[in-house]
Amino acid sequence: MPPKSKQTKKQAASSKPPESAKSRQQQQPPNWPPLNPLVPTSDLQLVPLLEDQILTIPRFWPAGLCKTYVTFLASLPLVTTPGKPKKGDAVRVNDRFQIDDPAFAERLWSGTALKELVEGAVVDGEALSEDAKRALWGGGVLGLNSNIRIYRYSKGQFFDQHYDDANNIMFPSASSPSAVAAKTTWTLLLYLTSPATGCEGGETVFYPDPPSKREAAPPPVVAELEAGMALLHRHGKDCMLHEGREVTEGEKWVIRSDLCVKR
Repeated sequence: MPPKSKQTKKQAASSKPPESAKSRQQQQPPNWPPLNPLVPTSDLQLVPLLEDQILTIPRFWPAGLCKTYVTFLASLPLVTTPGKPKKGDAVRVNDRFQIDDPAFAERLWSGTALKELVEGAVVDGEALSEDAKRALWGGGVLGLNSNIRIYRYSKGQFFDQHYDDANNIMFPSASSPSAVAAKTTWTLLLYLTSPATGCEGGETVFYPDPPSKREAAPPPVVAELEAGMALLHRHGKDCMLHEGREVTEGEKWVIRSDLCVKR
């Protein structure tokens, strides 16, 4: 949960999913399309949008792969979120699909450049030390949360200002018969559409806190939609107030997971 000073703000409705983890595990995972072609790791980098808070990976997925996935995801049984949220939840109007799929989470992690970029952690041309990497990610990184969420925002849909919760989970381990105690520390958003594909609006906007009560808040930080861009931002107690602006034309498609560390 965010610190007490933030608890008066709206929480993400996604922290209280409409279906239980047990029911997600009982679903049959989709037959996800292959993750190819992919951009070589050597052509990618972590780009700070806001130091120590928001990182992007431009061109993480090529346009062709994004297009393939948008076509596939549109065939999934999406559920529209209620227009009237529960008390304490942020207003969100979109369509979503949610599945517990450790195999796909592992493919997104180690079958792409993400694992190497996160574990290598070169920021602004500087390779971080092991201590610096643990401080950045919140601990020893295990991989991605198996709770995979698909979001579609059509014209007029949006996600109001909110904070993303952190969650304690049991992380499936390839090297051990028992799952590992883990927690989520960063949100991962993979954008599949942008103005280049006909989607207007829908930017993710972050609102930094003012340095003190007597000072004005810094200007918002806007993550423009870019098809194939991955965005990582801190969540839980370190989460920054943010929103998904209203989509004014076309559709915004997003794949969501979370970075997991040992606890």
